[in-house]
Amino acid sequence: MAQLLTEEQILEAVQQNGTDIRFIVNPSLEVQLAAVQENGYVIQCIIDPRIEVQLAAVQQYGYAIQFIQNPSLDVQLAAVQQDPDAIKWIKNPSLEVQLAALEQNIFAIKWIKNPSLEVQLVAVEQNGHAIQCIIDPSLEVQLAALEQNVFAIKFIQNPSLVMQLSALKQNGYAVQFTENPNCSIATN
Repeated sequence: MAQLLTEEQILEAVQQNGTDIRFIVNPSLEVQLAAVQENGYVIQCIIDPRIEVQLAAVQQYGYAIQFIQNPSLDVQLAAVQQDPDAIKWIKNPSLEVQLAALEQNIFAIKWIKNPSLEVQLVAVEQNGHAIQCIIDPSLEVQLAALEQNVFAIKFIQNPSLVMQLSALKQNGYAVQFTENPNCSIATN
């Protein structure tokens, strides 16, 4: 005859190994919280987790957000604060969530699908090299990147004469990162 475990024994088990929750039928809220605090990844083993369990999971492991259906704004923010690259698992993140991810790591912009002009400018104004993560940046974004870091020109395909001049005025060594530098800039 199988002996049933007490709540305390179950709790102790998931505190040592969160994945043990997969063997528990209808785990209590306390057990769910203990399991995701030990290993946020196990949220995928919990059916319809409550908001506090979702928060605990993403605070432990930001990527756990990929296993949460329709995460709330608070859960999204907690996920990108724990790991800014977790934004890649958020469908249509709000401006607030995008900016929170960039606050943690500017290069998280690479995971944002179609970032707005505002988001692109925030990124390149913090670090001009972030332009390498932006697909088809506008002239405004390119110039902002160059203003922040002249050597961002190495990430701009076919920089215009205006960009080349802007870069060279800031630092003549920038010409080494320009593919096919325009010879007419030397006469200006």
